[in-house]
Amino acid sequence: MSLKIRLSRGGAKKRPFYSIVISDARSPRDGRFIERVGTYNPMVEKDHPERLTLKTERITHWLSVGAQPTDRVARFLGDASLIAKPERRETPKQSAPGQKAIERAKERAAKVAVEA
Repeated sequence: MSLKIRLSRGGAKKRPFYSIVISDARSPRDGRFIERVGTYNPMVEKDHPERLTLKTERITHWLSVGAQPTDRVARFLGDASLIAKPERRETPKQSAPGQKAIERAKERAAKVAVEA
């Protein structure tokens, strides 16, 4: 059984509240979980003490058993010094135009140059 430490969404519409849970990787996001090990409330200020609460001893137990945190939870655990802080990925670049689009642009530029 592959275990994940991930966020489970709760709260009302446009007022999210997340529980940090240990669950089987195959279960749905808000479905069945094994244990609740923390909470995350993105609606309060970043320096508010209730924004992120963690049960550190239980999280270290589950990490030792082999549970893998998701990207967002890994950032939380890295900030809490429970694991090594993951590297921040670069934002993806917008896709470059394809080969045919480049050729068409060259043809248009050549037509404009001939007409001028």
